[in-house]
Amino acid sequence: MDFIGRKISEARKTKGITQEELAELSNVNLRTIQRIENNENEPRGKTLNLICEVLQINTQELLRNNAGEAKNSIATTVVNGIFLLALNLLLATIIGYLSSASGSNFNSRVGAFLLSFFIPIFIVTMTLKMNGLERMLKFGTGFISYLIMILVLDIIRGLETFMIPCLVMSLAILFFGHKLFRKEV
Repeated sequence: MDFIGRKISEARKTKGITQEELAELSNVNLRTIQRIENNENEPRGKTLNLICEVLQINTQELLRNNAGEAKNSIATTVVNGIFLLALNLLLATIIGYLSSASGSNFNSRVGAFLLSFFIPIFIVTMTLKMNGLERMLKFGTGFISYLIMILVLDIIRGLETFMIPCLVMSLAILFFGHKLFRKEV
């Protein structure tokens, strides 16, 4: 559904037509056009044909591309899931190694602190449209797992090595970081 609404919106904007003009030219209600472009409704049958006729889009090609994107989205979802899992494990491992390895010194702990601040800030700047909970669950599951493991196994060592504060700070930035970049209206 996302694909059709996006393609109709792009075609309309490319032709320099407003939603109101598209509604008038295609004899489709303005609210219907808005719902289609906002992916609240999927146009079918006559409505889709009327809109495609005005925008000079091939209806069959549009529907075929939509089906192809749905198949690609399953593979994309699996690949993205594997990537996010690997990323989460890597981030937590790096911060864990720097702060709690047997040979860690003050400099490596400062490095862990800086990484646990700047990596989540970078993630927040790249995902400003995501809400805090979604961002924290996508990019912070490694931190959450590591934190739980430390709390269960060895809380004292986690505090001594500065690991728990680093993990908590990372999770807090992932969750609340969008407030740092909120644009004033």
